[in-house]
Amino acid sequence: MQRNIHLAVFAAFALLGTQAWAFTPPSSPTYCPWPAWKLPDAQPGDPIVYTDPHGVQYTKPQIDSAYDQVCWQQDPPDTGSRDSWLTANYIAANGPPERYAYGPSQYEGLDLYRSLVGPPGQAKKAPTMIFIHGGAWRGGSASGSGYFAENFVQAGANLVILDFINVTQTVGVDGKPDKNLITMAEQVRAGVAWVYQNAKRLGLDPNGIYVSGHSSGGHLCGVVMTTDWAARGLPSNFIKGAVCASGMYDLVPASLSARNLYLNFQLGNTISELSPIQHINNIHAPIVLGHGTKETPEFQRQSDDFYTVLKAAGKDVKLIVAPGYNHFEFAETFANPYGPMGRASLELMGLEPGAALR
Repeated sequence: MQRNIHLAVFAAFALLGTQAWAFTPPSSPTYCPWPAWKLPDAQPGDPIVYTDPHGVQYTKPQIDSAYDQVCWQQDPPDTGSRDSWLTANYIAANGPPERYAYGPSQYEGLDLYRSLVGPPGQAKKAPTMIFIHGGAWRGGSASGSGYFAENFVQAGANLVILDFINVTQTVGVDGKPDKNLITMAEQVRAGVAWVYQNAKRLGLDPNGIYVSGHSSGGHLCGVVMTTDWAARGLPSNFIKGAVCASGMYDLVPASLSARNLYLNFQLGNTISELSPIQHINNIHAPIVLGHGTKETPEFQRQSDDFYTVLKAAGKDVKLIVAPGYNHFEFAETFANPYGPMGRASLELMGLEPGAALR
């Protein structure tokens, strides 16, 4: 095990990690070629490439727009710079997280922010939230979400943030790039499993493991929750709950968008294996879903429809629709005990804001 103790390097990495994907259009080959904050108008003769479950039809430019969050954010640089600044400030005041490797590759690492001690005995029974960062499956880093720690550790929870490979870094057996989302998902699954399997060695409670994620991390959060863990030799219910924000739970429409320029949706069983909506029988714990009302219509529908399917199946599920938040602003609410996702996370774990400070 290694602990990262170099504050200056970590803070610099945090700055680069968040800004890099905040400025990069995640899907479209050109940067917002239509007026932002709305779908482009259908042009005469444009074929329909996707019809959603509610009968809404999309042309190719429209489905590209519906899966490109950058073009729906009115001021793209701001959230990235805010996140970097907040993370650097937290680390300057509290020190860097503990750093551990959960796998053999350079990508498989995690940051652990430990709970404050709080009431007697709290440290031994503190729950652990594992967060899966977003970045359109091709960017982002654990350091970019470090500022979430203040909310969790002050409430009495440990926070683990995973790093993992992205689809622009994966290679096939021939050594050539293969844009493989399955490889990415397997690393995330491995990271979550490692935390559970090593909980006692790390001084964590193995019976208090939760997961969360935002955007592509919200999708991967759904993948984790719909994984057949028993088939992998772990208890099917070792994850006690999840908060999945602004995720995609059916990959079919996403595969029809410009995201397929950098992600090979047709590789193996990517779509069927990694569409959480197809594997809901593997869910054994409460799930909170959420999105903002200023997100793209498809990102809103994906959460709404996943909620409807889970509710109809009798699953313990809650949907939070937060007015006025765009996609990137919504992620920031994990850092706020009174924000939509921060409040939901603490409530899921049975914690109160600032409880460890009392």
